[in-house]
Amino acid sequence: MNVGVDTGKSQLDIYIRPINIFFSVSNDDKGIKEAIKKIKKHSPERVVIEATGRLEMPFIIACAEVNLPFVIANPIHVKRFAGAIGRRAKNDRLDAELIAHYAEAIKPTLTQLKPENMRIMSDLVARRSQLLTMQTMEKNRLQILPKSLASTIKPILTAFKNQITKIELKIERMINECPEYQAKNMILQSMPGVGKVVAASIISNVPELGYITNKQAASLIGVAPITKESGQFKGKRSIQGGRAQVRTVLYMAMMSAMQCNPIFKENYQRLLKQGKPKKVAIIACVRKMVITLNSMLRDGVMWDENRIKN
Repeated sequence: MNVGVDTGKSQLDIYIRPINIFFSVSNDDKGIKEAIKKIKKHSPERVVIEATGRLEMPFIIACAEVNLPFVIANPIHVKRFAGAIGRRAKNDRLDAELIAHYAEAIKPTLTQLKPENMRIMSDLVARRSQLLTMQTMEKNRLQILPKSLASTIKPILTAFKNQITKIELKIERMINECPEYQAKNMILQSMPGVGKVVAASIISNVPELGYITNKQAASLIGVAPITKESGQFKGKRSIQGGRAQVRTVLYMAMMSAMQCNPIFKENYQRLLKQGKPKKVAIIACVRKMVITLNSMLRDGVMWDENRIKN
């Protein structure tokens, strides 16, 4: 038995394959309880739901609480599967049926739900990023709008600054309350260019770091170059997939690291001299950062410039 769940803001559409059962429930506590009760009767091999950002989380948490095996699927993978089987028609039932078919045919690896503290920390990092984006937008408006409107913008900027500070304090407090997080945080922040927000993002969103190979780490973040070759055709290698939120945080961290960390500064300049475009050079440096951090966490060692050079 494989279950496909199509997520909407107010509704969940659920299809159970191969017994051809389809039903819809409201995407709230009452509807989710009803859905879980019906699904559990059939002891499914996996329940697959597409990642939307947040809409799927209440349902996923409910699955975890009753030990239903679930997968948070990448929407791109489901879309490609639809193309592969020639599925073009779309409605709520067909979308849920497609996800169930994907679950049965591809058998994606089950998702492990992160501990509560990790989820909260991840949400705090994401919210901080959102506030910074809105803060930048308001700062830009302050520069281009008439001075007479400054009084409508400055209080908003103050509110953003206060909220960002509160979030950073919450993140710091959560790290300090857990000895495991403290140890990881100390190692991560020993690298020049890695601050508390970067460390928190890695701890909460990439708990695997330090337990996997360097190649797996680069692929997990989405900074491993993907080869595009077929016969005599040799396309440009590019990155794809991975955990976008962490990659964005690390990209911004690298902009800082290239100023204060001689290893990355030298690496970046060397790549530019080789004719690499700036963005390609920065991503290559981020990949080196991920691999180095993975090794540091694996070996339990602090940043050592001489060790990295060797």
